[in-house]
Amino acid sequence: MEAWTESLLALLALPKFGLSTLFVVAFVSATLLPLGSEPVLFGLVKLNPDLFWAALLVATAGNTLGGTLSWWMGYGVERAVEHVRHKPLEHRALRWLERFGAKACLLSWLPVVGDPLCAVAGWLRLPFWPCVGYMAIGKFARYLTLTAALMWAMPGQLQP
Repeated sequence: MEAWTESLLALLALPKFGLSTLFVVAFVSATLLPLGSEPVLFGLVKLNPDLFWAALLVATAGNTLGGTLSWWMGYGVERAVEHVRHKPLEHRALRWLERFGAKACLLSWLPVVGDPLCAVAGWLRLPFWPCVGYMAIGKFARYLTLTAALMWAMPGQLQP
């Protein structure tokens, strides 16, 4: 088991497979699974500052595609459970999402509520492509802000 674990970690090691690993982690972290991609992004950029923009774009793409998977999951769940009653708080949240429409997906970057927000957007059958566009803008802004702030707060190269 230990050899298998070491070979898996070597396969996923940064920076050899850095961008592909970052894509997978960002994708999975945008689904309803609890995982954060920011440490992977920050580690890759600290080890390879020349990959700053490429890493931001790859993380944004992976996270946005994961958000679209959540949208489709919400769409499918809504179709499977059309006659479920909602509590008053849920009614308020649903009305809020319906009011703002696809623009609400700008908030998909928020911790805890961002990923379920994508699923609820699918549940409400909000227009797919506008939702994806707003998800991408919000997620890119989060990655840019967090990574730039961490690079500023922790200057200097890590020793590999």
